[in-house]
Amino acid sequence: MKTLFPMFVKLDGRGVLVVGAGNIGEQKISTLLPTGANIHVVAREANHRIQQLAAEGSIALSERPFRNSDLDGVFMAVVATSLQELNVEIYREAQHRQILCNVVDVPDQCDFYYPAVVQRGDLQIAISTSGQSPSLAQQIRVRLEKQYGPGYAEWVAELGKTRRKILASTLEPEVKRRLLQSLASEEAFEDAVKNQARADQRKLA
Repeated sequence: MKTLFPMFVKLDGRGVLVVGAGNIGEQKISTLLPTGANIHVVAREANHRIQQLAAEGSIALSERPFRNSDLDGVFMAVVATSLQELNVEIYREAQHRQILCNVVDVPDQCDFYYPAVVQRGDLQIAISTSGQSPSLAQQIRVRLEKQYGPGYAEWVAELGKTRRKILASTLEPEVKRRLLQSLASEEAFEDAVKNQARADQRKLA
């Protein structure tokens, strides 16, 4: 297999089809919800949580068999059924339409893989083994979660605000570059954590 091209995709407003509404389908839907995608779930029967999401208006739900027309206008499809023949049928139809498709736990029927993700606010670290060993990806994720703790979420947000101010300033380009590099250093993060700890202590005093 050729090397995968790693990227983060904006799904806001794009159509995403999920076929299958059991526990696995629910897991995939939960990762899609924060993206702002227009999620359409198709399944003969949906579990309670997915029915609840539909009732809230968070997703569209069609409790019926899959139809090829369900792929009309879709950017991406996630297939989470236990029916192998149906999975192959959907994958082939998606391929014909040049729609990105992921058949859960079947690497040969995937145009993309779900990585293991470390999420700290706007900081996302994605780990993939190209479907070879999801267990290894999860182990690496656990290690990285310890290395990049929750404090990174607030720090990255502050970095973003400061970066915008620096870029909008009249400083020389080289000065801007040096400032941005120094602000993103490990030392700067440690200082930010210490300052936050002192601020928290003052509040409690």
